[in-house]
Amino acid sequence: MTQIKNPKQYDLEERTFNFAKGCRDFVNKLPKTISNIEYGKQLIRSSGSQASNYIEANESLSKKDFVHRIKICRKEAKESHLWLRLCEVGKNEELIKERKELTAEAMELTKIFGSIVEKSK
Repeated sequence: MTQIKNPKQYDLEERTFNFAKGCRDFVNKLPKTISNIEYGKQLIRSSGSQASNYIEANESLSKKDFVHRIKICRKEAKESHLWLRLCEVGKNEELIKERKELTAEAMELTKIFGSIVEKSK
């Protein structure tokens, strides 16, 4: 018998991928100031790292390795939040809105990863 999957299943792997992609696209729209270039590089690294570490967590060989990878995801999501806050968007309403959405997503991901760590103890 075929089971019907929950239509509201939340795919965290896809969500972390979309967050990393959203950060990349955001960085590409930023004014090209020295600080934005450096903060943008860091944002791209940290958002991509949380996505790749989540994939690695799902492929972990032990519970200890899984928890370690999820902790890295949480750390990188927090770091992404910092870099987003440091990026200069000026008075560009589109960038202000996009940064607000991405910072909210970074905080949600941080909370999700924190919850996973707590439930894995």
